[in-house]
Amino acid sequence: MKKGVIKYQGRFIQVTEEVMNNAIWERSYIPNGVIVFPVNKEGKILLVEEKRPHETPTIRLKPLAGMLEDHESPEANAQREMQEEIGFKAEKMINYFSFSTSGTVNSKQYYFLAKNLIPSKLPNPDGEDSIISIQAFSLDEILELLHTEKMKWSTSTLGLWRLKQLIDKKEISLN
Repeated sequence: MKKGVIKYQGRFIQVTEEVMNNAIWERSYIPNGVIVFPVNKEGKILLVEEKRPHETPTIRLKPLAGMLEDHESPEANAQREMQEEIGFKAEKMINYFSFSTSGTVNSKQYYFLAKNLIPSKLPNPDGEDSIISIQAFSLDEILELLHTEKMKWSTSTLGLWRLKQLIDKKEISLN
């Protein structure tokens, strides 16, 4: 349960005001989510080029991601997002990182590496035409894209850098 007085309750976002130490603090609560990096047989990570009409630019290259549904575990949610967005599920799903924010913005993200992909399509609630293409990149190519305008920095970026760190330490692999 969120503390404080609810000042705004949207479909996805809640904003509260709380009095702490004689000051009023605003806090936003956004849904917890999953970010998935599916790996194909060649050891490349699949990203989607997706229409995002509420963002600038309105089309962007991004990892698979979605809001965590209350009735699903993070892993089940990650599997469902893959099935909706790229038409695959993973025989091996590795939750290699989680990141929580607290304070002004409150949320938790679960990062997954999905391996051994098998076809399994579910309808995309955002519309089948929201995904323009599925593209495969090496991790280094993705990290390089972050230095261009082709891929934006976001909370997904934290997962990419953590994945690189684990691969460099040979604690995880893309194969």
